[in-house]
Amino acid sequence: MRYIVESQKNVDIATSDLETEILNNGFGILHMYNLKETMHNKGFELPEECYIYEICNPKLALEVLSEDISMNMVLPCRISVYSDKGITKIGMIGPSTLMHESSHAEALKEIAELVETKIKEIIHASIKL
Repeated sequence: MRYIVESQKNVDIATSDLETEILNNGFGILHMYNLKETMHNKGFELPEECYIYEICNPKLALEVLSEDISMNMVLPCRISVYSDKGITKIGMIGPSTLMHESSHAEALKEIAELVETKIKEIIHASIKL
């Protein structure tokens, strides 16, 4: 379900490189949450850095929604970049897991597996930059 890799980069460089790879691979960044900053603005201090990216490939999203509009609840895909005891990590919940739990349509399974493979490639490419 969870897919997490470690990076030798600090969080700032890892987020920048991830953004580059997201865009280079036909996905768009719909939103980026700086969870540490958000918590601070609410009066709580998160000890670790944490950025959450909501990403989408419009063509693939349209295919999913055309098959089953209720799958809007599992879109967009999310990738997190965070520090954990000084180690930078990049992770996601696999789209194939989310789709499987939400729908048993075979067409959606294939799309989710394609998206999951692509996001793993994006994550690994961002680590190598």
